[in-house]
Amino acid sequence: MEADLNLTQLVALAAALGWASGLRLYAVVFITGAIGWLGWVTLPAGLSLLQHPVVLGASFLMFLMEFVADKIPGLDSLWDAVHTFVRIPAGAALAAGVFGGDSAAWMLVAALAGGTLAATAHTAKATTRAAVNTSPEPFSNIGMSLAGDAAVPAMLWLAWEQPLWFFLALAVSMLVAVGLIVVLFKFLRALVRRFVPGPQATA
Repeated sequence: MEADLNLTQLVALAAALGWASGLRLYAVVFITGAIGWLGWVTLPAGLSLLQHPVVLGASFLMFLMEFVADKIPGLDSLWDAVHTFVRIPAGAALAAGVFGGDSAAWMLVAALAGGTLAATAHTAKATTRAAVNTSPEPFSNIGMSLAGDAAVPAMLWLAWEQPLWFFLALAVSMLVAVGLIVVLFKFLRALVRRFVPGPQATA
């Protein structure tokens, strides 16, 4: 990979880091740092900290914890709830880091876009997994988790190597995410009302 990325590649990378952080934050940090440390790619200066051995070690341990937690029904939803306050700002920070200190305007735009992508991906993931957890069998939960595990490195690779195809995949994934949020939020709200009925109106 060339050391100097063009604007299209930088925008794609920022979007990919933001989106993927909403699904697998620690995998994003570890994978990005590892490929930079191995010399497979040259990371932008604002992301060079991810290559530090301490950051690599910590992100790898958290990646393993998240990988296991995401396969356990109930625990996955608890993990998602806690990480609502982590994934979104981290996605914004990683996206902004793509532009380093080169341009404050681009950093701000990247942070806003990265945070929005992270929030959308995270919300879609959390609502989908909560809905899947209503099923008594564990296989659908594990299957959804493995799909997320595969999607993150695939989208990061597309952003580096085929940014135009990445933008197409991102647009499709965002449309699907918004649709899932709307449909599954209604499903979960109806489920809660079924088991926790509100106060009955008096005659």
